[in-house]
Amino acid sequence: MSVELNHTIVHARDNRESAEFFVDLLDLEITAEWGPFIAVALNNGVTLDFATIPADRITPQHYAFLVSEEQFDGAYARIRQHNIEHYADPQQQQPGTINHNDGGRGVYFMDPTGHAMELITVPYGGWQS
Repeated sequence: MSVELNHTIVHARDNRESAEFFVDLLDLEITAEWGPFIAVALNNGVTLDFATIPADRITPQHYAFLVSEEQFDGAYARIRQHNIEHYADPQQQQPGTINHNDGGRGVYFMDPTGHAMELITVPYGGWQS
């Protein structure tokens, strides 16, 4: 059997707020709720399991998502519609715009908990043949 990421726990100040932010942004669905977790399944079968924990125990993480051009268009439209602060770069030096790296597009923004989120349409280094 090959090794695959199955799920990851995403710490949140409010698991429902963070899960709903994510599903609204990327047009996904909450797929399960159990115990302290609200799960959102990605297209590759990995789930993000949002869990509420005390804010002082949250360490901000970076989550990068490879999305289609159409998904990017929809997500970026929602980012602008909701006035979500966003950047073309991870250093937050180019506000209010996107990048065009490796022949694709990308954008950086924060989720409600303060995790650094990234959407890209082409993997870093470009598509490998």
